[in-house]
Amino acid sequence: MAQPPPEALSLAGRRVAFTTPQTGGGGAYGGRLGALLRQRGARPVPVPTVAVQPHGPDRLSPFLLPGALDPFAAIAFTSRSGISAFARALPTSHRPLSGSGSGASASALPFTVAALGSDADLLDRAFLSRLCGDAGTRVAVLVPDVATPAGLVEALGPGSGRRVLCPVPDVVGLREPPVVPEFLAGLEAAGWVAVRAPAYTTCWAGPGCAGPLVDTDAAAPDAVVFTSTAEVEGLLKGLDAAGWSWARLRERWPGMVVAAHGPVTADGARSLNVEVDVVSTRFSSFHGVVDALATAFSPQKIV
Repeated sequence: MAQPPPEALSLAGRRVAFTTPQTGGGGAYGGRLGALLRQRGARPVPVPTVAVQPHGPDRLSPFLLPGALDPFAAIAFTSRSGISAFARALPTSHRPLSGSGSGASASALPFTVAALGSDADLLDRAFLSRLCGDAGTRVAVLVPDVATPAGLVEALGPGSGRRVLCPVPDVVGLREPPVVPEFLAGLEAAGWVAVRAPAYTTCWAGPGCAGPLVDTDAAAPDAVVFTSTAEVEGLLKGLDAAGWSWARLRERWPGMVVAAHGPVTADGARSLNVEVDVVSTRFSSFHGVVDALATAFSPQKIV
């Protein structure tokens, strides 16, 4: 008997907590995940443990002067928040990347703008035209088959000494997860000159962030979803501020399934001694982790 595909499985009535930030431009991560959960019948429980805050445009302005991107061969975005921050800072009066016919300073080679999975939806015509007046000729959008920073490094290929701009977050109040440093190191190992650009801030959401899970009147969650390592650390910090621990939370909610959006997040959680029950194997968008969670709750597990 044929088994239904994961996207046909329901999460009806399941209380699903998720630690994804509710702030940030470009369609906040938390809002997008919450909408997907509701579409599948779940009862979303937002527990944002980190917040995304934009920098002032001046932090990116050195890279956005006329022709400032001409010495670069690529921009590599590792998050939707990075694209949103860069888009907000892009000037309207001039273009930071010269067109292919703008003189000796402009390269004859295509300029690559790379992003992960569905984040690339933000690299639309409006974005690219504000980046370069000759975007249709000079700019190529790259989306790696594997939606991870390592997949992005592989898709970019050998750098051969070329420069790549990497708009990434400053991390405040939390330890910087290894994802960005490893990404930059991977680019350097592949022969790129990686230039880090401070695009936005990721910070702890504060001492009350664990409230929906530890308050006395909190209802039992069927699952909790992590979409980044920083979120895991933020929850642990919130539990500690409330006088709790991860072990005590698991004792209170023994049936709570722990899901991670992709192997990078799962590895980060485990490095913080948070065991993961479900890991999405499709992580170019949040559909993968929602499908994996629905499969985990299905009476007939899909193999």
